[in-house]
Amino acid sequence: MSIEERRTLYHFPLCPFSRKVRLVLFEKGIPYALVQETPWLRRPDFLKLNPLGDLPVLVEPDGHVLTNHQAICEYLNEVFPVPTMLGETARGRAEIRRIANWFDTSFYMDVFKPLVGERVYKALKGSGAPNSLLIRAARENLKNYMGYVDWLAARRSYLGGRNLSLADLTVAAHLSVLDYLGEMAWENYPDAKLWYAKIKSRPAFSSLLNDKLAGIMPSETYTDLDF
Repeated sequence: MSIEERRTLYHFPLCPFSRKVRLVLFEKGIPYALVQETPWLRRPDFLKLNPLGDLPVLVEPDGHVLTNHQAICEYLNEVFPVPTMLGETARGRAEIRRIANWFDTSFYMDVFKPLVGERVYKALKGSGAPNSLLIRAARENLKNYMGYVDWLAARRSYLGGRNLSLADLTVAAHLSVLDYLGEMAWENYPDAKLWYAKIKSRPAFSSLLNDKLAGIMPSETYTDLDF
């Protein structure tokens, strides 16, 4: 595939949905270029690509624009079917989608949005001091979610079944941002920690581990594969 055929992904480093798409692109061996976008700035040229203004946005080599992280992942899995990220059977695909949707919706609202929003996005936007009550509630919610991730990891090779899937990439994308911020008490979830170490060690994850956001340094163990 030539440089002219390379896709362009508009992303933000600590956006879990952008991270999920990046992992899918890498796992499928699809060349792409990254363009960092700050969505709340509502840049006019970016809004021409996606009037909703959210991330990620994938621009195909012919200029076709794809939005919505799940739609992008499903599209890539259909156009590039090997390796599949959605499983080989109808029941397997249903389970993978269930876990991915669980993190993209419930986890995002209960944990990610209040925790990262208060700790990071407020500071970046200059929109006031963080709400400690929301942060505390999000950290309590995180324990419940991680208990179930630990339970799944103890019983399966990967979260969605026997093989790596979109379930793993989705959950890892969200947790990797919390790991960046030092919010993950991995020692409390030994099976989840083993699973995450396996995902973190994949070549696809290396680009995420190189992410840096000005003014917000990653935790000491963020890039450590033997954390």
